[in-house]
Amino acid sequence: MPSYKELIARKSELDKRIEEMRDIEAKEALVTIKQLIETFGFTSQQVFPWKPEEKKKVEAKYYDPESGASWTGRGKPPKWIDGKDRSQYEIKTESAIQYYSAPLDENNPFPVQ
Repeated sequence: MPSYKELIARKSELDKRIEEMRDIEAKEALVTIKQLIETFGFTSQQVFPWKPEEKKKVEAKYYDPESGASWTGRGKPPKWIDGKDRSQYEIKTESAIQYYSAPLDENNPFPVQ
């Protein structure tokens, strides 16, 4: 049975051979890819399809019942909420409401949920 040092030496040699073969096969694969692109006239979009990043729509946090306007809370506040108490315009969502199975302890930073 080979010793630990002999096995480590074999592993080191195998790792080196694996890396060499990987480099050789990667170069061959790249040549093949370039030939196929040239033969069929593929575009970069066809070879590497990508989608532009979609902007995530921010949900509104505030709603004016009189005008029906809403505001996300980002940027300059609209005139209907500027200088007013925003809590009366807040949109209550279920994700904002937390349900606990035990009473909250104000001193506990990790409340039981």
